[in-house]
Amino acid sequence: LVSQLYVRIAFGVVVVGAALTTLTPWVVQGATTRGSGLLPIPTYGVLFAAYVLTLVILACVIGYLLWRGRQLVRGVYRAQVRTVTVSIASAFTFAFMTNLVLPVVYEDTQSALFFPVAMVLLVTGMTYAIVRNGLFDIRMAVVRSVAYALSLTTLAAVYFGMAYVLSVTLFRETTTIGFATNSANVLLALLLALAFQPIRKFFDTTTNRIFYRNQYSTAEFVSRIGGVLTSTDNLEELLTRALKEITSTLRASRGVFVLFEKDTSPVVVTSGLVSEMSAQDIELVKELTQEVGKNAVIVSSTIMSGSRVMRMLGRRRLTVVLPLAQEDEYIGCLMLGESLVRGYARRDTKALEAIADELIIAIRNARSVREVRDVNDHLQQRIAEATRELTRSNKRLVELDATKDEFVSIASHQLRTPLTSVKGYISMVLEGDAGEITEPQRQLLEEAFTSSERMVHLISDFLNVSRLQTGKFMLDRRLVDLSTIVQQEVEGIRQIADTHDIAIAFKKPARFPQLYLDEGKMRQVVMNFIDNAIYYSPEGTKILVKLAVEDGEAVLRVKDQGIGVPADVQQHLFTKFFRAENARRQRPDGTGIGLYLAKRVIDGHSGRLVFESKLDKGSTFGFRLPIKKLQTPPPAQQSE
Repeated sequence: LVSQLYVRIAFGVVVVGAALTTLTPWVVQGATTRGSGLLPIPTYGVLFAAYVLTLVILACVIGYLLWRGRQLVRGVYRAQVRTVTVSIASAFTFAFMTNLVLPVVYEDTQSALFFPVAMVLLVTGMTYAIVRNGLFDIRMAVVRSVAYALSLTTLAAVYFGMAYVLSVTLFRETTTIGFATNSANVLLALLLALAFQPIRKFFDTTTNRIFYRNQYSTAEFVSRIGGVLTSTDNLEELLTRALKEITSTLRASRGVFVLFEKDTSPVVVTSGLVSEMSAQDIELVKELTQEVGKNAVIVSSTIMSGSRVMRMLGRRRLTVVLPLAQEDEYIGCLMLGESLVRGYARRDTKALEAIADELIIAIRNARSVREVRDVNDHLQQRIAEATRELTRSNKRLVELDATKDEFVSIASHQLRTPLTSVKGYISMVLEGDAGEITEPQRQLLEEAFTSSERMVHLISDFLNVSRLQTGKFMLDRRLVDLSTIVQQEVEGIRQIADTHDIAIAFKKPARFPQLYLDEGKMRQVVMNFIDNAIYYSPEGTKILVKLAVEDGEAVLRVKDQGIGVPADVQQHLFTKFFRAENARRQRPDGTGIGLYLAKRVIDGHSGRLVFESKLDKGSTFGFRLPIKKLQTPPPAQQSE
């Protein structure tokens, strides 16, 4: 920056120096007349050559600056710079030849008479730039000139009128000769000076109404567009509303928004009669946006006539293009048809450029919202498909489950009769009805009897599960002694505990209230708790069975020192067919329905399960039954 400043200072010094030396004898010493020539012939000084060189350097610098400026702009600005460059170059070349080169070479200054031609070239070129390229708003200059002329005329008329009236009425003068010396003139001048601005503003407004009948406020236009762009996040609706506002404000006959998409077809929104755009037309639009740059342009002054782009725009009668670009990324463009009231001016393209950034931001936001919605719709579709698939699978599983329940029910009923017979015959043999048996035979028969009894209980469990599934699970509540039931179940399973070297401790309460219970199902619950404690406890341990009354409830606890239940699966323990992983390893032949049935039976008696467990420390299973409620006789039947 410092070096550029020094260059500019040096260049300014050289130019000023050349201008000052022009008036000295160092450049032109004098002039002589020869023959009948209209112009004298100058006598050149010692610095004339340096003066000419300075002019040439100055022309080169101006040409370079114009060329550099043309590289930095695009669209209509480039056309303006091009026209100005050609005009200045033509005028300078002609003037340089006629005023310096020819007089020096031929020692005849008559060619200088053609210098006005250079001015004509310059004025013609500038006029073309003003009219064709919008370099200068002539209409605005005329309007403002008329407004100022009317303002001054009004002020002058008011001044002379009031001065005359004051002179005649106050100072008894019949002429206006003494106005300048009259102190009233000073007061009038001050009053008119204060009135100048309101009068000028009045005539500005009036001339605008006359000459710019369809004019609009750029600030209000930008404000309205801002409101439109924040009114919706739907891309197509956003473009439609924005296009309607733009075409109505600029009085355009038609308009087109074209947005370039990376992976999908472009978005095209039209207003007015615009024919459908083909893929080839879209490619031409892309070329057009890159050609005109980031500024709004009037295509007739920028695009080469006869080109494919110009022919495409001509077919659709589009005359203004606003590229939508940000950070060298072109996302689309806005194209407008011809104006319905007047030709487009530079003011219109400036207004379009003012809203370009807002359009780009709104379009990108709408695109982001659309992408989120597309992802959401895709997810919703996939969720719907997955839901339908899960529904079909669930329906199939329900059918399979019903088939399974039916099979379990049939199989259980079919197995129950022969197993009962087997159990009865073994019991008869053990009792000696078939003759004396040896001790080894008795041990084998007792094992067979125990296994058959377990099988009967298992079949009963499966039947109860089937009844639960079909809604036929019934509770036959009768008045029974729960302590006797527990004692009998303990004694009945003690033989199995002995085979596992496990001791069972139970002390029957001396007094215990009788309750209305389903005796058979309660026996199954007690037996399942003790049976699980035996099979999931190591040999040589002890199982404690305790029955007591606590807080108005009959409470049973079966406490073991077994493998326990992992904490992360305890919430699933009382569901159908569930078994913890350590339980599967300990007892592979388990079914996972004993605890499920126990919960349903206890729930049917309005009770609660008791459960505590620590992994590898042991577990406590049991229940709590409300004594007062179960001492009341139940209805004839209860279904669960």
